[in-house]
Amino acid sequence: MASKAIRRRPFSADADKTSEKPMETTVSDSTIEPLLENASHEDKPKIYGAPSRSDSWDWTRRECLRWLHLLSNFIAQSTRKIVNVITDFGSLLARLFGRSSATQSSQNGQTVPINLSPIQEERLKLLRQRLDVPYDCDCLKHQDALKELWRLAYPDRELPPLKSDVWKEMGWQNSDPSTDFRAGGFMSLENLIYFARNYPDSFHRLLHKADGKRAEWEYPFAAAGVNISYMLVQMLDLQSGNMSTKAALHFVRLLEEDDAAFDNLFCVAFQMLDAHWLERRASYMEFNEVLKSTRVQLEQELTSEGISSVQNMPSFQILKR
Repeated sequence: MASKAIRRRPFSADADKTSEKPMETTVSDSTIEPLLENASHEDKPKIYGAPSRSDSWDWTRRECLRWLHLLSNFIAQSTRKIVNVITDFGSLLARLFGRSSATQSSQNGQTVPINLSPIQEERLKLLRQRLDVPYDCDCLKHQDALKELWRLAYPDRELPPLKSDVWKEMGWQNSDPSTDFRAGGFMSLENLIYFARNYPDSFHRLLHKADGKRAEWEYPFAAAGVNISYMLVQMLDLQSGNMSTKAALHFVRLLEEDDAAFDNLFCVAFQMLDAHWLERRASYMEFNEVLKSTRVQLEQELTSEGISSVQNMPSFQILKR
Protein backbone atom coordinates (compact mmCIF):
# COMPACT_ATOMS: atom_id res chain seq x y z
CA MET A 1 0.00 0.00 0.00
CA ALA A 2 2.95 2.30 0.55
CA SER A 3 3.74 2.22 -3.10
CA LYS A 4 0.16 3.21 -3.95
CA ALA A 5 0.44 6.16 -1.60
CA ILE A 6 3.55 7.31 -3.33
CA ARG A 7 1.81 7.18 -6.70
CA ARG A 8 -1.18 9.24 -5.49
CA ARG A 9 0.68 12.01 -3.75
CA PRO A 10 1.85 13.80 -6.92
CA PHE A 11 -1.82 14.28 -7.89
CA SER A 12 -2.81 15.80 -4.54
CA ALA A 13 -4.01 19.40 -4.67
CA ASP A 14 -2.09 20.29 -1.49
CA ALA A 15 1.24 19.05 -2.81
CA ASP A 16 3.62 21.85 -3.69
CA LYS A 17 6.36 21.75 -6.33
CA THR A 18 9.15 21.22 -3.89
CA SER A 19 7.51 18.11 -2.47
CA GLU A 20 6.81 16.66 -5.94
CA LYS A 21 10.45 16.56 -6.90
CA PRO A 22 11.76 14.31 -4.11
CA MET A 23 8.72 12.06 -4.51
CA GLU A 24 9.58 11.53 -8.19
CA THR A 25 13.14 10.79 -7.26
CA THR A 26 12.00 8.22 -4.73
CA VAL A 27 9.82 6.48 -7.28
CA SER A 28 12.58 6.44 -9.87
CA ASP A 29 15.10 4.96 -7.45
CA SER A 30 12.78 2.20 -6.40
CA THR A 31 11.81 1.18 -9.95
CA ILE A 32 15.35 0.91 -11.32
CA GLU A 33 16.63 -1.35 -8.57
CA PRO A 34 17.46 -4.89 -9.68
CA LEU A 35 14.81 -7.48 -8.89
CA LEU A 36 15.09 -9.07 -5.44
CA GLU A 37 18.15 -6.98 -4.59
CA ASN A 38 16.81 -5.27 -1.43
CA ALA A 39 13.76 -7.38 -0.72
CA SER A 40 13.65 -9.82 2.14
CA HIS A 41 12.82 -13.48 1.58
CA GLU A 42 9.51 -13.04 3.36
CA ASP A 43 8.39 -10.04 1.28
CA LYS A 44 9.30 -11.60 -2.06
CA PRO A 45 5.89 -13.09 -2.93
CA LYS A 46 4.02 -9.89 -2.16
CA ILE A 47 6.25 -7.22 -3.69
CA TYR A 48 7.51 -9.12 -6.73
CA GLY A 49 4.55 -11.22 -7.72
CA ALA A 50 4.45 -9.77 -11.28
CA PRO A 51 8.17 -10.33 -12.01
CA SER A 52 7.79 -13.93 -10.90
CA ARG A 53 5.12 -14.44 -13.55
CA SER A 54 7.51 -12.88 -16.04
CA ASP A 55 10.25 -15.28 -14.96
CA SER A 56 7.85 -18.16 -15.36
CA TRP A 57 7.02 -17.00 -18.87
CA ASP A 58 10.71 -16.65 -19.71
CA TRP A 59 11.36 -20.18 -18.47
CA THR A 60 8.44 -21.52 -20.51
CA ARG A 61 9.70 -19.70 -23.60
CA ARG A 62 13.22 -21.08 -23.13
CA GLU A 63 11.84 -24.58 -22.75
CA CYS A 64 9.82 -24.18 -25.93
CA LEU A 65 12.89 -22.95 -27.80
CA ARG A 66 14.93 -25.86 -26.45
CA TRP A 67 12.34 -28.38 -27.59
CA LEU A 68 12.08 -26.67 -30.97
CA HIS A 69 15.85 -26.89 -31.30
CA LEU A 70 15.82 -30.59 -30.42
CA LEU A 71 12.97 -31.21 -32.83
CA SER A 72 14.75 -29.39 -35.66
CA ASN A 73 17.91 -31.42 -35.04
CA PHE A 74 15.89 -34.62 -35.09
CA ILE A 75 14.22 -33.64 -38.37
CA ALA A 76 17.55 -32.69 -39.93
CA GLN A 77 19.20 -35.95 -38.89
CA SER A 78 16.23 -37.98 -40.09
CA THR A 79 16.27 -36.17 -43.41
CA ARG A 80 19.95 -36.90 -43.89
CA LYS A 81 19.42 -40.56 -43.12
CA ILE A 82 16.53 -40.77 -45.56
CA VAL A 83 18.61 -39.07 -48.26
CA ASN A 84 21.49 -41.47 -47.64
CA VAL A 85 19.18 -44.46 -47.87
CA ILE A 86 17.67 -43.18 -51.12
CA THR A 87 21.13 -42.44 -52.53
CA ASP A 88 22.44 -45.89 -51.63
CA PHE A 89 19.34 -47.49 -53.10
CA GLY A 90 19.75 -45.46 -56.28
CA SER A 91 23.41 -46.47 -56.54
CA LEU A 92 22.44 -50.11 -56.13
CA LEU A 93 19.86 -49.82 -58.88
CA ALA A 94 22.41 -48.07 -61.11
CA ARG A 95 24.93 -50.86 -60.62
CA LEU A 96 22.34 -53.55 -61.28
CA PHE A 97 20.98 -51.68 -64.28
CA GLY A 98 24.49 -51.02 -65.59
CA ARG A 99 25.12 -54.73 -65.98
CA SER A 100 22.52 -55.15 -68.67
CA SER A 101 22.18 -51.71 -70.20
CA ALA A 102 23.94 -48.44 -70.84
CA THR A 103 22.45 -44.97 -71.15
CA GLN A 104 22.27 -43.04 -74.36
CA SER A 105 21.98 -39.27 -74.54
CA SER A 106 19.21 -38.04 -76.76
CA GLN A 107 19.09 -34.72 -78.59
CA ASN A 108 16.95 -33.05 -75.94
CA GLY A 109 19.47 -33.90 -73.20
CA GLN A 110 17.47 -36.74 -71.65
CA THR A 111 18.78 -40.28 -71.29
CA VAL A 112 17.15 -43.48 -72.42
CA PRO A 113 18.33 -47.04 -71.77
CA ILE A 114 20.07 -48.94 -74.53
CA ASN A 115 20.19 -52.70 -74.13
CA LEU A 116 23.44 -54.58 -74.61
CA SER A 117 23.56 -57.76 -76.58
CA PRO A 118 24.93 -60.82 -74.74
CA ILE A 119 28.25 -60.54 -76.57
CA GLN A 120 28.57 -56.83 -75.81
CA GLU A 121 27.77 -57.45 -72.17
CA GLU A 122 30.31 -60.27 -71.92
CA ARG A 123 33.09 -58.31 -73.62
CA LEU A 124 32.41 -55.23 -71.51
CA LYS A 125 32.55 -57.39 -68.40
CA LEU A 126 35.91 -58.86 -69.42
CA LEU A 127 37.26 -55.40 -70.17
CA ARG A 128 36.30 -54.15 -66.73
CA GLN A 129 37.90 -57.19 -65.15
CA ARG A 130 41.15 -56.28 -66.88
CA LEU A 131 40.94 -52.81 -65.36
CA ASP A 132 40.94 -54.25 -61.85
CA VAL A 133 44.30 -56.00 -62.23
CA PRO A 134 47.26 -53.93 -60.96
CA TYR A 135 50.76 -54.68 -62.12
CA ASP A 136 52.38 -57.04 -59.63
CA CYS A 137 56.17 -57.13 -59.79
CA ASP A 138 56.17 -60.45 -57.89
CA CYS A 139 53.77 -62.17 -60.30
CA LEU A 140 55.55 -64.43 -62.80
CA LYS A 141 52.87 -63.81 -65.43
CA HIS A 142 53.43 -60.06 -65.20
CA GLN A 143 57.21 -60.45 -65.24
CA ASP A 144 56.97 -62.61 -68.37
CA ALA A 145 54.74 -60.04 -70.05
CA LEU A 146 57.30 -57.29 -69.37
CA LYS A 147 60.05 -59.50 -70.79
CA GLU A 148 57.92 -60.16 -73.88
CA LEU A 149 57.52 -56.43 -74.43
CA TRP A 150 61.29 -56.06 -74.37
CA ARG A 151 61.77 -58.83 -76.93
CA LEU A 152 59.15 -57.26 -79.22
CA ALA A 153 60.76 -53.84 -78.88
CA TYR A 154 64.39 -55.00 -79.18
CA PRO A 155 64.44 -58.45 -80.81
CA ASP A 156 68.22 -58.33 -81.37
CA ARG A 157 69.20 -57.22 -77.88
CA GLU A 158 69.81 -59.18 -74.73
CA LEU A 159 67.07 -59.12 -72.12
CA PRO A 160 68.17 -56.99 -69.14
CA PRO A 161 67.37 -57.76 -65.50
CA LEU A 162 63.93 -56.65 -64.37
CA LYS A 163 65.60 -53.81 -62.49
CA SER A 164 68.12 -52.04 -64.68
CA ASP A 165 68.76 -48.56 -66.06
CA VAL A 166 68.58 -50.12 -69.53
CA TRP A 167 64.77 -50.10 -69.24
CA LYS A 168 64.85 -46.30 -69.41
CA GLU A 169 65.79 -46.61 -73.09
CA MET A 170 62.27 -47.90 -73.73
CA GLY A 171 60.79 -44.90 -71.96
CA TRP A 172 60.31 -46.15 -68.44
CA GLN A 173 61.10 -43.38 -66.02
CA ASN A 174 62.85 -45.59 -63.46
CA SER A 175 65.21 -48.53 -63.50
CA ASP A 176 62.27 -50.60 -62.19
CA PRO A 177 59.44 -50.41 -64.76
CA SER A 178 56.91 -51.72 -62.24
CA THR A 179 56.88 -48.31 -60.53
CA ASP A 180 55.51 -46.62 -63.66
CA PHE A 181 52.28 -48.57 -64.14
CA ARG A 182 50.24 -47.05 -61.30
CA ALA A 183 46.68 -46.29 -62.51
CA GLY A 184 47.30 -47.96 -65.89
CA GLY A 185 47.67 -51.33 -64.25
CA PHE A 186 48.56 -54.55 -66.00
CA MET A 187 46.21 -53.71 -68.87
CA SER A 188 48.47 -50.87 -70.02
CA LEU A 189 51.28 -53.41 -70.44
CA GLU A 190 48.90 -55.64 -72.41
CA ASN A 191 48.05 -52.64 -74.61
CA LEU A 192 51.73 -52.03 -75.40
CA ILE A 193 52.26 -55.72 -76.24
CA TYR A 194 49.17 -55.70 -78.50
CA PHE A 195 50.51 -52.60 -80.26
CA ALA A 196 53.91 -54.23 -80.84
CA ARG A 197 52.38 -57.47 -82.13
CA ASN A 198 49.70 -56.07 -84.43
CA TYR A 199 51.21 -52.82 -85.67
CA PRO A 200 54.96 -53.42 -85.38
CA ASP A 201 55.93 -50.77 -87.92
CA SER A 202 54.05 -47.98 -86.13
CA PHE A 203 55.20 -49.32 -82.76
CA HIS A 204 58.88 -49.17 -83.67
CA ARG A 205 58.64 -45.80 -85.39
CA LEU A 206 57.09 -44.31 -82.25
CA LEU A 207 59.53 -46.14 -79.96
CA HIS A 208 62.55 -44.83 -81.86
CA LYS A 209 60.97 -41.42 -82.61
CA ALA A 210 61.56 -41.96 -86.33
CA ASP A 211 58.97 -39.51 -87.69
CA GLY A 212 59.31 -35.74 -88.01
CA LYS A 213 61.53 -33.26 -86.26
CA ARG A 214 61.82 -34.32 -82.66
CA ALA A 215 62.20 -32.21 -79.55
CA GLU A 216 65.38 -32.20 -77.51
CA TRP A 217 63.35 -33.43 -74.53
CA GLU A 218 60.99 -36.09 -75.88
CA TYR A 219 58.14 -37.83 -74.13
CA PRO A 220 59.11 -41.26 -72.71
CA PHE A 221 57.54 -43.91 -74.94
CA ALA A 222 56.54 -46.59 -72.41
CA ALA A 223 55.32 -44.15 -69.75
CA ALA A 224 53.29 -42.37 -72.42
CA GLY A 225 51.59 -45.68 -73.24
CA VAL A 226 50.53 -46.11 -69.61
CA ASN A 227 49.07 -42.61 -69.61
CA ILE A 228 47.17 -43.25 -72.84
CA SER A 229 45.59 -46.40 -71.38
CA TYR A 230 44.40 -44.51 -68.33
CA MET A 231 43.10 -41.63 -70.45
CA LEU A 232 40.99 -44.05 -72.51
CA VAL A 233 39.54 -45.65 -69.37
CA GLN A 234 38.40 -42.21 -68.20
CA MET A 235 37.12 -41.13 -71.60
CA LEU A 236 35.03 -44.28 -71.98
CA ASP A 237 33.66 -44.21 -68.41
CA LEU A 238 34.75 -47.79 -67.86
CA GLN A 239 35.40 -47.56 -64.14
CA SER A 240 32.17 -45.79 -63.17
CA GLY A 241 29.93 -48.43 -64.72
CA ASN A 242 27.45 -45.79 -65.93
CA MET A 243 28.55 -45.56 -69.58
CA SER A 244 26.95 -42.12 -69.64
CA THR A 245 29.32 -40.22 -71.96
CA LYS A 246 28.68 -40.02 -75.66
CA ALA A 247 32.06 -41.60 -76.42
CA ALA A 248 31.30 -44.49 -74.06
CA LEU A 249 27.95 -45.18 -75.71
CA HIS A 250 29.53 -45.30 -79.14
CA PHE A 251 32.42 -47.42 -77.95
CA VAL A 252 30.21 -50.12 -76.43
CA ARG A 253 28.63 -50.64 -79.85
CA LEU A 254 32.04 -51.48 -81.28
CA LEU A 255 32.33 -54.44 -78.94
CA GLU A 256 29.69 -56.27 -80.96
CA GLU A 257 32.13 -56.87 -83.83
CA ASP A 258 35.53 -56.38 -82.19
CA ASP A 259 36.57 -57.95 -78.91
CA ALA A 260 39.86 -56.02 -79.12
CA ALA A 261 38.22 -52.64 -79.68
CA PHE A 262 39.91 -51.09 -76.66
CA ASP A 263 43.37 -52.33 -77.67
CA ASN A 264 42.88 -51.09 -81.24
CA LEU A 265 41.69 -47.74 -79.95
CA PHE A 266 44.85 -47.58 -77.83
CA CYS A 267 47.00 -48.01 -80.93
CA VAL A 268 45.11 -45.27 -82.78
CA ALA A 269 45.40 -42.98 -79.76
CA PHE A 270 49.17 -43.51 -79.50
CA GLN A 271 49.70 -42.73 -83.17
CA MET A 272 47.42 -39.71 -82.88
CA LEU A 273 49.29 -38.41 -79.84
CA ASP A 274 52.58 -38.49 -81.72
CA ALA A 275 51.00 -36.61 -84.62
CA HIS A 276 49.77 -33.89 -82.24
CA TRP A 277 53.19 -33.81 -80.61
CA LEU A 278 54.94 -33.12 -83.90
CA GLU A 279 52.31 -30.62 -85.02
CA ARG A 280 52.71 -28.56 -81.85
CA ARG A 281 56.49 -29.04 -81.76
CA ALA A 282 55.96 -29.93 -78.15
CA SER A 283 58.48 -30.82 -75.49
CA TYR A 284 58.30 -32.93 -72.33
CA MET A 285 56.56 -30.35 -70.15
CA GLU A 286 53.69 -30.07 -72.67
CA PHE A 287 52.82 -33.76 -72.64
CA ASN A 288 49.59 -33.34 -70.66
CA GLU A 289 48.32 -30.68 -73.07
CA VAL A 290 49.06 -32.93 -76.03
CA LEU A 291 47.26 -35.79 -74.28
CA LYS A 292 44.19 -33.58 -73.78
CA SER A 293 44.06 -32.54 -77.43
CA THR A 294 44.45 -36.19 -78.42
CA ARG A 295 41.45 -37.09 -76.28
CA VAL A 296 39.34 -34.36 -77.90
CA GLN A 297 40.08 -35.64 -81.41
CA LEU A 298 39.45 -39.24 -80.37
CA GLU A 299 36.03 -38.35 -78.96
CA GLN A 300 35.14 -36.46 -82.13
CA GLU A 301 36.11 -39.33 -84.40
CA LEU A 302 34.60 -42.03 -82.22
CA THR A 303 31.22 -40.28 -82.07
CA SER A 304 31.04 -39.43 -85.77
CA GLU A 305 28.25 -40.85 -87.88
CA GLY A 306 28.97 -44.14 -89.61
CA ILE A 307 31.74 -45.31 -87.25
CA SER A 308 31.00 -49.00 -86.72
CA SER A 309 34.55 -50.08 -85.81
CA VAL A 310 37.88 -48.61 -84.82
CA GLN A 311 39.08 -49.41 -88.32
CA ASN A 312 36.48 -46.94 -89.68
CA MET A 313 37.96 -44.03 -87.75
CA PRO A 314 39.90 -41.55 -89.95
CA SER A 315 43.03 -41.70 -87.80
CA PHE A 316 43.22 -45.47 -88.10
CA GLN A 317 44.62 -44.96 -91.58
CA ILE A 318 47.89 -43.56 -90.21
CA LEU A 319 48.63 -46.80 -88.38
CA LYS A 320 51.19 -48.95 -90.15
CA ARG A 321 51.44 -52.67 -89.83
